[in-house]
Amino acid sequence: MISLPGAAYAHGTCRFTVWAPEKKRMVLHLVAPNEREVEMVPDMTGYFHVTVPDVPPGTRYFFRPDGGHDTPDVASQYQPDDVHGASYVVDHDAFVWQDHHWHGLPMESLVLYELHVGTFTPEGTFDAIIPRLDDLAATGINALELMPVAQFAGTRNWGYDGVYPYAVQHSYGGPDGLKRLVDACHQRGIAVFLDVVYNHLGPEGNYFRAYAPYFTDAYRVPWGDAVNFDQAWSDGVREYFINNALYWFHHFHIDGLRLDAIHMVFDTSCVHLWQALQEAVKRLSQHVGRPLHLVAESDLNSPKVVTAPAAAGYGFDGQWLDDFHHALYALLHADGKMRYEDYCGGIAPLAKAYAEGFVLTGDYAIFRKRKYGASSAGIPGNRFVVFTMNHDQVGNRVRGERLSVLLDHSRLKLAAAAILLAPYVPMLFMGEEYADETPFLYFVSFRDPTLLQAVRRGRKEELGRFLAGGEPEDPAAEATFRKSVLQWHRRQEGRHAVMLRWHRALLDLRRMCITPDSFTRGVTQVLTFGEAGIMLYGRGSQQGSWLCLLNFSPQPATVCIPGEGLAWRKLLDSHEPGWQEEVTGGLQAPVAALSAENITVGALSVVVYRGYAAGGR
Repeated sequence: MISLPGAAYAHGTCRFTVWAPEKKRMVLHLVAPNEREVEMVPDMTGYFHVTVPDVPPGTRYFFRPDGGHDTPDVASQYQPDDVHGASYVVDHDAFVWQDHHWHGLPMESLVLYELHVGTFTPEGTFDAIIPRLDDLAATGINALELMPVAQFAGTRNWGYDGVYPYAVQHSYGGPDGLKRLVDACHQRGIAVFLDVVYNHLGPEGNYFRAYAPYFTDAYRVPWGDAVNFDQAWSDGVREYFINNALYWFHHFHIDGLRLDAIHMVFDTSCVHLWQALQEAVKRLSQHVGRPLHLVAESDLNSPKVVTAPAAAGYGFDGQWLDDFHHALYALLHADGKMRYEDYCGGIAPLAKAYAEGFVLTGDYAIFRKRKYGASSAGIPGNRFVVFTMNHDQVGNRVRGERLSVLLDHSRLKLAAAAILLAPYVPMLFMGEEYADETPFLYFVSFRDPTLLQAVRRGRKEELGRFLAGGEPEDPAAEATFRKSVLQWHRRQEGRHAVMLRWHRALLDLRRMCITPDSFTRGVTQVLTFGEAGIMLYGRGSQQGSWLCLLNFSPQPATVCIPGEGLAWRKLLDSHEPGWQEEVTGGLQAPVAALSAENITVGALSVVVYRGYAAGGR
């Protein structure tokens, strides 16, 4: 059992703990069902404690620092009355898990699917996701990545403005709703990752300063006060966030955490926060007997993020590979030169992203006006997560457009193949598998009018140079949120059904071609052809050789293929009539190409072959 702040319920008794090292006194105010006040006892480390009998689950409570006003518990595990209401006692042992057979999945097996709970279904709840899990599993998706679910103000938010890191958003279904979703996922062989935010806390309902020095003026972050991980009183802050990670793994059976913007966590301690977190999670992983993953979002382009602490790294199991997205987008869309000018060198940046990971590895970056990055050539591919879309890349466009709106059908198929057949961990953004066309816009439901005005103003400033096409949608309007809800019913209609079949076919091929060995650098050979073609050549695995040809050029290309003495059988060709936007025919059965040395690849297309030794199949 892990030790947690807040309310720890067991067998009719509840132990309340709160960290407030500079306070002289702390009163527990039990509001309902039986109102009473209880004096708490301080210890030498700055914590106040009290154990109270006859406290049933569902009891609502506040703390009163130094005998002042009722203040919600910043370690509250449930806020059913929103961010200013009373905190709620949760009995975690009351939930009966059915996932005893679940042993987790390794990073190299994952196909991630990022979703926002509030807009994934019209209901916007955890329970409403469960009926759709079978469809996701049938597509080949085996890991959900939930955008943050920590309690935020109101009912509409991306989740990065959470102010109760231990409390599950009440409008999504609260703690039991999340447990039901995780349990249902595990019963279908689906892992669950959770996005958590440790670099800042949201503005509305933020009561942390009422208790302790959780923030510092020593550093600045773009979204609010910097969290205090290395100044005076930082020990309690570090414990709070490390325990938060363990809380999700222990009480909710979460399989992995994606940590938001780790480069905005500042820590000069001898043992960095990320090292301490990694070590704590590793111990818990050994205890529960299944992998528990930590994946970083990082703007550092540094291999130390996924390097072991013993080698002076942070020890993350993986990190998002933005460079891959930028290089791919620059080939697919005309505005790539404006958005990602450092990645517009033709096919070379994408080839480097496939072969090494980071594209900018100490090069001068025009966007940053300085040299940036270090080489990741020795880092295996299962340490990187690649994508064509995510919440940031879609939601931080003025109109929230997805690639399905920006690209034609041929380029959409190319984009999907580029990530799903890469020797990396792929991630789809909700609805991407069937080319959903709904926007994903930025939305909030703060109640403070001054704060709302600041959000509107900040949004315009952030999107500044992209506002030529008009003003962004009002983040506070409910209509902005409603426009972002997926149109799940369109999965079986027209070109959406074609794209869904395309993703299923690609993921079938991925299971066949991308083996654990594929993630080792050099096992998958990366070659270029023409001015805009990538060849991925997987040599001689147990499943045979395989060849993926990605032609980003609007012109056909003739390719001299490797693998002397092999017979090549075509498995997939995006130019076939069955894969067109308006389906005009069926799909060909796999066709042997004999031992041809040259293969013609259609314009803006992808072709996949399997190679067999002479006399083989």
